[in-house]
Amino acid sequence: MKTAVELYIEKAKQWKDEMTLLRSILLECKLTEEIKWGKPCYTFNNKNIVIIQDFKHHCDLGFFNGSLLTDPNKLLEKPGEFTQTARQLRFIDFADIKEKKTITKNFIKEAIKNEQNGVKSILASVEKVEPVDELIEIFKKNKAFEKAFKALTPGRQRAYLMLFANAKQSETRISRIEKYIPRIM
Repeated sequence: MKTAVELYIEKAKQWKDEMTLLRSILLECKLTEEIKWGKPCYTFNNKNIVIIQDFKHHCDLGFFNGSLLTDPNKLLEKPGEFTQTARQLRFIDFADIKEKKTITKNFIKEAIKNEQNGVKSILASVEKVEPVDELIEIFKKNKAFEKAFKALTPGRQRAYLMLFANAKQSETRISRIEKYIPRIM
């Protein structure tokens, strides 16, 4: 019987061979695999270490505490401008993964060791982001949405608030909010 991760890879539209190779590398490192957030995730003692992610132009290993990893060759990338701890090791094809196999295993082993030793990132303080007027108005009309939004983690709320606030025009802010209501709900 196939595992959930095997089924995930089998159903993928692209990157099947690459994800299969990444999976084998991760399993060699004695990590536990499961599906979290709809993606193959690998844990150590129930703590998230790394996740396989497939994108249009690359696939990657997303290290949850990647900012703690030693990276003299600057291979690890921040997934977003405001990301504090996560880092991605991106791959463009099967050969790229084979070429970086040793480096990849070293990152994984270091991430496991950091988890074993309780090493934690020191997060920078972040400015509070206030909700835009358009969001407040939508909250007044849709209490279920407001409740769902407030049930999100503070970091997720902040990310949405920044996304909504970055739109210059009110119509765009409203459109963005309406686009994300189903996802937030």
